[in-house]
Amino acid sequence: MNSGYSSDGWTVTEILREYDAEGYAGQFASRPDGFVVCFSCHEQSPAREVQVHELRRTEGASDPADMLAVIAMACPRCGAREVSFDDAVVLRALER
Repeated sequence: MNSGYSSDGWTVTEILREYDAEGYAGQFASRPDGFVVCFSCHEQSPAREVQVHELRRTEGASDPADMLAVIAMACPRCGAREVSFDDAVVLRALER
């Protein structure tokens, strides 16, 4: 896990704690070709169908190019509120 800082100075750990306190207890994972899988219902969905509630970008502490996106979102299949660390293909689909 990247321990970098967001543009507002938060660490990934702090962001995850905040999201957990807001009910984002589950997790999504990226899959090839812009899909995500929900770890609550185990169903895959195109990223463009996922409801994004908030996206926070972090930068590496020593290398700003070491970016990570932490996303609070809901599964379109089961409605679970989850968090994802996503790759470029999924991010492009989410930023529709």
